[in-house]
Amino acid sequence: MRQMLVTMFLLYLFIAPGAVAHAAVTGDQDFAKGAALLKQKQYAEARAALEAGLTKSPSNAVAHFNLAEACGGLKSWACAEQHYETAIELDAKAIAAGSTEPRIPRIKAFQLLDEAKVWRLLEQARDFIVGGQAQPDKMKQAKDALDSANELGLNDEQQAVYQYLLAKIPGRGPAGSKPDGTARGALPEDPREAPMVLVPAGEFTMGSTMGDDEKPVHRLYLNAFYMDKYEVTVGQYAKYLGVTGMEEPSDWDIMNQPQHSKRPVVNINWSDAATFCKWAGKRLPTEAEWEKAARGTDGRTYPWGNEAPTRLHANFGKKDWDNHMALVPVGSFEMGKSPYGIYDLAGNAWEWVNDWYDHDYYKKSPAKNPQGPTKGQSRVVRGGSWLYVPDFLRTSFRFNAEPSGRQFGYGFRCAKTR
Repeated sequence: MRQMLVTMFLLYLFIAPGAVAHAAVTGDQDFAKGAALLKQKQYAEARAALEAGLTKSPSNAVAHFNLAEACGGLKSWACAEQHYETAIELDAKAIAAGSTEPRIPRIKAFQLLDEAKVWRLLEQARDFIVGGQAQPDKMKQAKDALDSANELGLNDEQQAVYQYLLAKIPGRGPAGSKPDGTARGALPEDPREAPMVLVPAGEFTMGSTMGDDEKPVHRLYLNAFYMDKYEVTVGQYAKYLGVTGMEEPSDWDIMNQPQHSKRPVVNINWSDAATFCKWAGKRLPTEAEWEKAARGTDGRTYPWGNEAPTRLHANFGKKDWDNHMALVPVGSFEMGKSPYGIYDLAGNAWEWVNDWYDHDYYKKSPAKNPQGPTKGQSRVVRGGSWLYVPDFLRTSFRFNAEPSGRQFGYGFRCAKTR
């Protein structure tokens, strides 16, 4: 018995203090306490505990996610936005490193991040309006904040706040309309009026050495053309279906909801895309046009440059369609724009182009305005999607798909000859 007491005493002296010290150093106790308080909706106490833990272990993705939840419960939207973003970035790094650490609910995190951004922007607009009734510059700042919130997509509660604040801005009207009736801060109601960007005539480098079907690297000359600034959205496609009576894509009832109106339409096959573009007075881009619009003339690896993709550049690497919540509103990634200011040419949705796919086409492609093979069994899609790995986001990456296939990741944008 005496020996047992001595052993227990030694364990207390040398082992227990170490375990307690380790917990104190890592912040695990704070994280556990914060998570428990969060479940009880004691948001202020949860926030304090989680912040204390993160001072000791700042790289814990789950703790950042829980802290964002606590901040959201307190309506501290800037805090929530910051920690959702940090949680998503840390989780992505852990996945890339093969870590077995607990995962955050990624789809939910992206959704809640968007909601936090919208609430922050609405609060900014309110503050500008309250503090600047007689100051035109404050009213402009309020308008810009509301426009940005609207572009991200509003739920029913946010829509009510948005309309209320919009009515407070002189000249905006109760419905937030311009004199011609088009909602500001939104894409035009008529998809035929969607904004396009001019891609000037000239040479560019096409292909790369990173894929067998991307070889050889070669120089091409393209005439000037226009490319849609954004992918075609659910809202635009709904307008098209209403006018034409064309067949609805798969899961249309799920996509055709107010919260998805500014997200890219998917479940679109090649014929759907080509028919829409023709109706809009446009056409699908050629594969060469798509690549030039994405990479410009400096041979960059991604639309934004050669920096590896992050969550600030593109929407990618998710696992579940989640009833269309895996996609994000078009134009969400300022850092991901192409050299011509075109959005989402990497990630979000694969984009159909006009060309048939031929693995060896680059070996025989004409040097000016190539139109692709005259026939084939599959068509080319470009740009990667919400589902795929970073390598698929490269500007030169080629993928082929069955033309009749309607998949959760297949969307499109249109082009137009100058």
